[in-house]
This record gives sequence, C-alpha cells and structure tokens, in this order.
Amino acid sequence: MCGIAGILSADTAKISDERLKKMTAALAHRGPDDDRAWISASGLAGLGHRRLSIIDLTSAGDQPMHYLDRYTIVHNGEIYNYPEIRSLLQSKGYVFRSKTDTEVILAAYAHFGNDCVLHFDGMFAFAIWDEQEKTLFLARDRFGEKPLFIYRDGDQFLFASEMKALWAAGAPKKDNARMLFNFLTIGYTQSPMDSTETFFENIFKLPARSFLVYRPLEDSLEVAPYWDIEVANTRHIGEQEAVDTFCQLFDTSVTRRLRSDVRLGTSVSGGLDSSCVVESILRHSDVAKPLPTFSALFPGYEKDESSYVRLLAEHFPMENHPITPTAQDLIRDLERLAWHQEEPFLSASIYAQFQVYGLAATQGIKVILDGQGADEVLAGYSKYYGRFWQELYRQDKRSLAPELAAAREAGITEPWTWKNRLAAKYPSYAAMYLRRQRKAQQRRNSDLSRGFVQQWGKSYYMLPHIEGLGGILYYNTFMNGMEELLRYADRNAMAHGVETRLAFLSHELVEFVFSLPSHFKIRQGWTKWLLRKSMEDRLPAAIAWRRDKIGYEPPQRLWMQDPMLQEYIHEARRKLVKANILAPGVLGKKIQPQDVHAAENCDWRYLVTAACMGAY
Repeated sequence: MCGIAGILSADTAKISDERLKKMTAALAHRGPDDDRAWISASGLAGLGHRRLSIIDLTSAGDQPMHYLDRYTIVHNGEIYNYPEIRSLLQSKGYVFRSKTDTEVILAAYAHFGNDCVLHFDGMFAFAIWDEQEKTLFLARDRFGEKPLFIYRDGDQFLFASEMKALWAAGAPKKDNARMLFNFLTIGYTQSPMDSTETFFENIFKLPARSFLVYRPLEDSLEVAPYWDIEVANTRHIGEQEAVDTFCQLFDTSVTRRLRSDVRLGTSVSGGLDSSCVVESILRHSDVAKPLPTFSALFPGYEKDESSYVRLLAEHFPMENHPITPTAQDLIRDLERLAWHQEEPFLSASIYAQFQVYGLAATQGIKVILDGQGADEVLAGYSKYYGRFWQELYRQDKRSLAPELAAAREAGITEPWTWKNRLAAKYPSYAAMYLRRQRKAQQRRNSDLSRGFVQQWGKSYYMLPHIEGLGGILYYNTFMNGMEELLRYADRNAMAHGVETRLAFLSHELVEFVFSLPSHFKIRQGWTKWLLRKSMEDRLPAAIAWRRDKIGYEPPQRLWMQDPMLQEYIHEARRKLVKANILAPGVLGKKIQPQDVHAAENCDWRYLVTAACMGAY
C-alpha cells in the first residue's frame, strides 16, 4: 500500500524532480517508509512513489522499480496471489531479484501484456512505463479499492493516488457544482452514470476494473474495461455444495490476504462480516495468538456493540483494543479528516473507522483485514427485501407469501403494497416514476439558493433501469454504493500508514455469489442467508444469526447537539450562503441533528461540504 504519482508530456520541460517531489510530498502519509522519483531516459515520463513496506521490506522492493531494461512501475496495493503467478512465470523463464508482488506485476505485464490484470487477485492501482514503446499502462482493481486520479490538458498528463498530489503539481482546483448539487439534495457521492466523475472539474477517476493506455508523443488515450460480472442467477447447485464452495472460496481469500512481512490484525464491529474474518484467520493461519483486534465502542449508546465483541472474544483467542470516539474528538479532527477524504462523506461513521485504524497504528499494526463488501455482494441491507419480493412476484408467486410471512415474523417492516406489485409488473414504468420522483425531490430543497437550483437543478443522475435482486446488487457493487465505502476505508487507513485488505472482495468469490439464484442471498426472512448458513457451525449462533445490523454507528445525533459542533455547522452554512449555494434563509433555521442513516441529513452534508470543497 503506497502512494503513486506521475507526469507525462511531449514537452520534457514539464517533467522535473521538483514537480515529482511536490506530488510525492502530498502523499507522504500513504508511504512513510520511502520516497523516490525517476525520469525516463527519453524525458517523456516521470514517476514518483511513496512506499509503505509490506512485502519484502528490503531495498529490493523500492520503487520506481525497473524490469528488463524496458519497463518501470509504480504500484499502490497488493496482489494477493503473487506467489502462484510468480511460479507460473518462473516456469516460463522469467527471473526475479526481489520477493515482491510488484516485480511479479512487471513480469506478468512483460508476458501477458494488457491482459496481465486478468490474472491478479488483489487491490491495486499501478502505472507501467514502457520506454521502448513510449507508452504508459495504468490499471485499477476490479472493485475500486485503490484510487487513481487523472488530470489532462493540452500539455501534460498527470496521475496520482489522491487529488492533492495533482494540485501540488499545479492542476487547478475547481469545484464540480453538478456533483455538489446531487450530494446536497440526495446524498450521492458518486455519479452512477459516469464512473470517471469527481467533485472537482477536470479531475477524473480511472474507473474500477479498467485500464488506460497513454502515448505522450501523440497525446492519445485509450480506456477500456477488462472485467465485468454477469447477473445471471442461473447456476444450478444444491444447498450443501453452495455452502462448501462458498467456504472454500472465502477461506482461500482470507489465507491469501494474510501474506505479509509485517504485523497484522483485524477490525471487529461485533457484526457477522467482521466476525467471519476473525474466525477464518484463526482457523487457517499461523498468525501469532491472541489475534489483535480493534473496535469502536460506545458504552451507554443504544447501538453500542460491546456485548457482541465480548461474545466473540470469549470464543476466539483475540485481544481486542477498543476506542470510544467523542464529539470533541470529531471537532478536533474534522479538518484533518476532510483533508484526507478530499470529497464529502455521508455520516460520522467514517470517523469511527478513522479512529479504529489510528488505534491499530499505535499498536504497531500495518495491515488490517476487514469485512467490507459482504452487504453489497450478499444482500445484507433491508432495502434489498423489496427487490427480492418483486422478483418473486414476477417469477415465483408461490414462494412470495411464505417469504413475506417469514420477514414479518422477523420484524422486517419493508413495505409490500399495490405500488410494489405494480412496480414488479411494470419495472420500466417504475424506473421512470422513480426518476421523476428523485428529480422533484431535488428541486424541492428549499435550503438551496434559487440560482443554484436553476443552474444545476437538471443535473440529477438518471437512475439506470434495474430489475430484480441481482440488478440492485450489481448497481450497489459496481455503480453506486460500494466504491464510496472503499474510498472511506482507503483514506482512513492511509491517513495512519495502515493497509486494509477486504476478504469478501475476492473476484472469484464475487463471481460465484452473483451466479447463484436469489434465494441463496435472501431466504426465510434472512439477509445474507448463504453466509449465515456457511458460518453457523463456525461462529456463536447469536452472531451468525444476528438480526440487527449496526456496524460502527456512532451517536451522531447526540454529537450534532454539541454547541461547538453546532457552531461549525452554522459557519458551514454561512460559507455556503456566501458561495450562493444555500439561500440566506437557512441561516435562521434551527439545526436538525440526525442519526447516521437519516435520509434528510442536510446539516451534516453542509458541514462536510464546507470542510472538503476548496471554494469556500
């Protein structure tokens, strides 16, 4: 896990050690162990790297790394199956001087070309300069765990792990008002219709599961996807075979993600997903015991998960390190949090995560295994019930009544009315209605200035047509939802020089889950049924079949009642009024403290918008 940066231009005067060092200095938190820059012999490419040493701690792992007197790489992330790929390449005559996964990427690129990415199980963003062909190859992992940003004008092409490195190199910092409008009105931090868009104009993301080829002499650029999921739900498989296959794929994922030359641990919320990671680590590895674990706990708060963390600790050899963030902590760290995140964030939950990763760093932990991704892949949120029921209404009405009955018995309150039945019968009309409803919701926001709404009120994002449970899972995994959470985790961990690894985001595991019929994901009123069934003999029943879902939810409503934080919110409002984003009338309104998942969390959005965006 590191920070990477680069400058490419046919005008060699644009590329200098000074500019590269400014970029890597902006990324120092991502790689505290080493700082290097390199300019190609042709003068067309300059690469910079900040290293967080995880695999092969010797100088043999330093970057930029060279191979075959032709290729040079800077790499952020990890390729978990690098030993297997290395063995394959050695059998074909490739020689290695280090024990790193980075050198394996170089050899794989030399052998497979652009298709090398298809062989990687990992989280990565890397750049390879080919001095012979005078081309740059950029690639990003399948889910977008590792970030990669791009700025391009008529004279130069810049890339970096974070936007602050682009700004350090002189790229302009201008807010993207269209993204701001959507965030302030409906809470979108991503554009579902344009995966390259950011909150800043002329700064773009390389989309997840894509590669880019740039030729500076021609100033030509090609971007192409290299992987996708087919939402088929057509695999015919028995229950036991599905459980066995899932366990094998999950345990393989965990085992690969334990490959490290530094100390590792895991974060624990007390929920199902993080508990599965703990159990698999201890079952399949020889890590030193007790396993270091880290939690954000909130004693006295109704959603505190201390009892579940204690239950897990009673069953497994783990040493838990808790932390209890407070409103005063958030006030102290808000500007720092916003600086690391760069773009607005939806709730205070990410601050709890920020504190957990910081606690791990103080204990000498440099790698954290985490449970993110399971909810989006395996249908872990209550909002998925409606899509599942609509699918049953269209395809298997006999199963609908018992599923509804089981859900109601379990206390699930998701609606099922004539509107849902109509949406199931006419999904394209339902999608059109939702788009119109969303547009009206955005334009009704009375806090926004009339000029801001008139200029940007048509910028709402057209929701794609989505059918069935598989369709909404695909949407949240790949179009709008999970990458937001991955951004939070990457920035929060990197702020402390810690690497996060996500066991549920093995592409082989995700491909398998997406191939299964929906009843493996939701069944008898249970979300994530396959995961629960697979783990019922491996976890305490109170965790494997736990109904409520929390996951690092701090008492945000209480925090927002703190007088000092309220003053921060008032100041944020004043800044946004001055920028003609909010209407002056908002200054006289009482602040509305809201819980983390509240739909109309307006004051929180104002707070973080003012903190993150540069124009205010």
